Amino acid sequence: MTDVPPSFELLPGDRQSPVILHVPHSAREIPAAVRAGIVLDDEGLARELDHITDAHTAEIAEAAAGPAGVTPWRFVNRLSRLVVDPERFPDEREEMLAVGMGAVYTRTTHGRVLRPDDVDTTPLVERYFEPYARAMTRAVADRLEATGRAVIIDVHSYPSRRLPYELHGEGPRPPVCLGTDSFHTPPALLDAAREAFGETELDTPFGGTYVPLEFYGKRPEVSALMVEIRRDTYMTEPGGSAGPGLERLAAALAGLVDAVSR
Repeated sequence: MTDVPPSFELLPGDRQSPVILHVPHSAREIPAAVRAGIVLDDEGLARELDHITDAHTAEIAEAAAGPAGVTPWRFVNRLSRLVVDPERFPDEREEMLAVGMGAVYTRTTHGRVLRPDDVDTTPLVERYFEPYARAMTRAVADRLEATGRAVIIDVHSYPSRRLPYELHGEGPRPPVCLGTDSFHTPPALLDAAREAFGETELDTPFGGTYVPLEFYGKRPEVSALMVEIRRDTYMTEPGGSAGPGLERLAAALAGLVDAVSR
């Protein structure tokens, strides 16, 4: 594994599109310097990447962007979430710290040691987390300036069977889980998602949305929805190839983009 810049990429859409398809967990790439701080051997790391990566979600977002009537913007993380997880807080506010999965993970999906508990996470946060957060903030601000609103659609996937790290995995595992926020997820956005994807549940087994902190709880013009796709509906688990379900889900996502772009 080698250092491959950039660590994230903003792929432009139509200037009049308010939509940002955010893809934070689709990559497997880990820079060599970061790999040196991970205690798993190569086989163990490959197995963990199979479980933790939202495989093929960047492909789903790309396939959805093409046929959309108004091309959405895409913000794609090009590095694995084992480098940093850009959707977690880098401090004690993050409940996933309880299982070693804050902004910088110290445990695996199965509770094994990934990094030592006393690791200094500051260099990783400064090098990867903070620039990502600033860039995503700028991307949202640009959509607000251009269109008067921004719609963040997080594109994720999750395993068909609960993994040990899941804090709230005891509930239903629908084909598509819609993660919501009481302030940033308006009813019209939820209705559009239900219409696009069909069988869905709210906030199970994962809940919440991603909104940059500068706007969170402050700007209702920034709306957000997390789309969590159950992996067995479009790929071979845990880290295998995509199947025909990918095209169907991409078409559904394109329909959601069109609905909220109008």
